[in-house]
Amino acid sequence: MQMNVGIAFVTGRKHFQNVLRSYVNNWLEHGLIDDKSVRLHLFVVYDVNYHDTEPSDYKNIPPELTEMVESVNFYGRKALKQERDDLVATGVIDQHEGDLLFGEGYAKKRNAALYFASKKGMDRLLFIDDDEYPIAVLRNKPNNLVWMGQSVLGTHMRFGNDADITHGHHCGYISPIPRFEFNEELRESDFRDFIDATSNDILSWESVKKTIIGNSGVTYADGETIDHQKTCEVEEVMGMKFISGANLCFNLRRLKTLPVFYNPPGARGEDAFMSTTLTDHKVVRVPCYTFHDAFLGYKNILNGVLPIELGPVDAGSPSVRLRFIKAAIGWIRYKPLLTLITQPEKYDSTIEDVRGKLDSVVPKLCKYFGTDQFEEIRTELDRYHRNVRRHHRNFEATRRAWTKVSQMFLPVSFLTAFLPIPF
Repeated sequence: MQMNVGIAFVTGRKHFQNVLRSYVNNWLEHGLIDDKSVRLHLFVVYDVNYHDTEPSDYKNIPPELTEMVESVNFYGRKALKQERDDLVATGVIDQHEGDLLFGEGYAKKRNAALYFASKKGMDRLLFIDDDEYPIAVLRNKPNNLVWMGQSVLGTHMRFGNDADITHGHHCGYISPIPRFEFNEELRESDFRDFIDATSNDILSWESVKKTIIGNSGVTYADGETIDHQKTCEVEEVMGMKFISGANLCFNLRRLKTLPVFYNPPGARGEDAFMSTTLTDHKVVRVPCYTFHDAFLGYKNILNGVLPIELGPVDAGSPSVRLRFIKAAIGWIRYKPLLTLITQPEKYDSTIEDVRGKLDSVVPKLCKYFGTDQFEEIRTELDRYHRNVRRHHRNFEATRRAWTKVSQMFLPVSFLTAFLPIPF
């Protein structure tokens, strides 16, 4: 029985072309291109405004790559608007719901990939980010790195039959936090307050201290997980089954309802908000890694150049500092809503605690880095706190709208399960 497998790229970088080439060659190496029981389909949802690109930066895929897959599907702003207008015109959703599902924003583009993959009858859909590569890095001695190619797609297919969602591991530069030296201007305890204030489902002081301070910003893969092919079902913590938005695969033939991505306007956290909706879904962690190149400092890995060491990211670089600031702003923008959803009884006290810590540490960060840009973090906390109830209403409205849309793609087996039993 043939399986139609979609691979989704939500991208806004020209670098996407090099990442795609690497993955296609990876599928060829691991036998997925020649496997006649598997049909691979690309779903590319692109944003020309993210880095001032053109549609041709995504669509001009070399013929030698397109010939290796069954189909290539592109979705820009025009295609998303057309689909939204069609759904509104046919009465599936109203105009407001159309804007929630197909408007601007990273979560909505991820939803578009899910939507079109379901519409085209995919059995699975794997999300890949354009800054994650199919390779793992291990460290068996302080100065000895081991690089291992990863069959990312193959692993998700192998372990995904009995799961609704499979989620792989990440290594490399997972966090956009550079390494810097603490001093009297900024002490370790100050930075801990900052991390505690902005922390979310993935970011925590324990992970930051181990990775940023202890390992120069690098997360290394676990050899036992790879060697022993360990899997585990993701348990619910504080109402969440933690996932990230890439190295993430949906079993579209098993899911009874499609979960939805969401983020408040201008924020991130689309995977965190989906995590809060997975109570009734079986989510399995599978033994494959992707190398996250958060600062795009190791793009030559895609050309076969494997570093002999992975050093700390220079906090003095203006581009690195800006990346860090933007990430922190993105974290704080979704802190209020995530807190309201997961800890409603502690919401007011949590926001007050966050505000107090930021009032203390933001001026120190500004002085340490020589910029007032960190002040925007406090401003955004207050703004998103004021709008948290509206964001929560939009989150719930998005879920309801998504249910209307996803019902169109339920497998026949699920639909017939609710038909009257003939006598």
